[in-house]
Amino acid sequence: MSTRFTQRELENYLWGAAIVLRGLIDAGDYKQYIFPLVFLKRISDVYDEEHAAAMEVYEDEELADLPENHRFAIPHGCHWDDIRGVTQNIGAALLHAMRSIEKANPDTLPGVFGDGDWGNKDLLPDSTLADLIEHFSTKTLSIANLPEDELGNGYEYLIKKFADDSGHTAQEFYTNRTLVHLMTMLLEPQPGESVYDPTCGTGGMLISTAAELKRQSKEWRNLRLYGQELNYGTSAIARMNLFLHGITDGHIAHGDTLSRPAFLDGKGRLQTFDVVLANPPYSIKAWNRAAFARDLYGRNVWGVPAQGRADYAFFQHIAKSLDPKTGRAAILFPHGVLFRREEAALREALVKSDLIECVLGLGAGLFYNSPMEAVVVTLRATKPAEHKGRVLFINAVNEVAREQGQSFLRESHQHRILDAYHAFEPQGGFAAVATLDQIAEKGHSLAIPLYVAGDSAKEVGEHIDVIDAVAQWRAAVQESDEAIADVLALLRTEVTA
Repeated sequence: MSTRFTQRELENYLWGAAIVLRGLIDAGDYKQYIFPLVFLKRISDVYDEEHAAAMEVYEDEELADLPENHRFAIPHGCHWDDIRGVTQNIGAALLHAMRSIEKANPDTLPGVFGDGDWGNKDLLPDSTLADLIEHFSTKTLSIANLPEDELGNGYEYLIKKFADDSGHTAQEFYTNRTLVHLMTMLLEPQPGESVYDPTCGTGGMLISTAAELKRQSKEWRNLRLYGQELNYGTSAIARMNLFLHGITDGHIAHGDTLSRPAFLDGKGRLQTFDVVLANPPYSIKAWNRAAFARDLYGRNVWGVPAQGRADYAFFQHIAKSLDPKTGRAAILFPHGVLFRREEAALREALVKSDLIECVLGLGAGLFYNSPMEAVVVTLRATKPAEHKGRVLFINAVNEVAREQGQSFLRESHQHRILDAYHAFEPQGGFAAVATLDQIAEKGHSLAIPLYVAGDSAKEVGEHIDVIDAVAQWRAAVQESDEAIADVLALLRTEVTA
């Protein structure tokens, strides 16, 4: 008999699948196999639930199977129960079912199951897949048993567990949820607005806007959510994540936001949005700087960043993506964007644009599995008259908690920051307001200690020099490590050849 899940039961059920895979595949690859299975099980069980409801009305099997009675079409032979009956070449059967379901739902599900190597029996033998399918078959994932919010929360739990299990490489698909919630509250998304994340990972920032409106008992289903993600498998997880949270008006594109932005306005220009939330990849080197120098979309208005740091390319993409009247953004960056010398000209142009509303410095550890301190920069296309020509600086470095090796923001931390943000006035040792002329006097540096009292200007300058030097040293070490890894891989290839 079907019963409602508790949150703990759901978490144990979902994580139990990872235990089946332990030792067989890398932890970083769990997501591309477990998430599609959860999604296939969910849509199969919901199809059955919809069928039962339609049978009560029509008392006719054929009528109950009509497309209008179902959210998604499941072709004959592609239901979870069909897969459960397969004993050989299970991976091939799964892949056939997934591709057939995608094809049968061309407007909603193309590519949603990702690109897992289901047919590789060395990686996933039939015995392992049979164990996974039997594990998931122990529960019924109907909406009656597991409403959308609860299954969505379970999915988020699994995303974090995979991030924990696979280490710092997981940052591409997980951003600290307490920080995401703060960023969402800073921007105050409203019903009917468009929300965009240019580097959306698994879609957590987009989902947070719907969750915030739900929390306030406001209409959330008419939010228009847009995201782009470079990693194909991760973009598929984002699409599943939106569906499992009950979000139907979600648009997740796969591709490189800098070289091929997915959302255009029909006239070849970038589409603009009311709200932009983003955690761009930190200082990537492998990007097409030459193309950005002659950018088709006019995103290089502040200049062209150095090849080794694409941060200001993403910065300018986001600025260009703001609706000229309603647009506002919250972007998570490392502190270096505020003061690095090589970006001085770009930063000067940014300051002069008067888009910056707030520079919020946060404590260490809020970047996933990294000790770096984070900064959130908020932009607003049209500032209130009293905020024009002014920037708010908040030094919230101490507003952070750390438990069991994880840093996070308590509600008290979020509220103190939000109160200072809304007040937009000096607050001794915590917040300061600077005019653009005052920022120009400091060489257009946005380093928070230059504005929030506590250090002398000389000490701050020395402090920033040290931070900049350490950042450059870390980058050099990373490059050396990558070069050594490439050499070792080449040697291994030659030895095995």
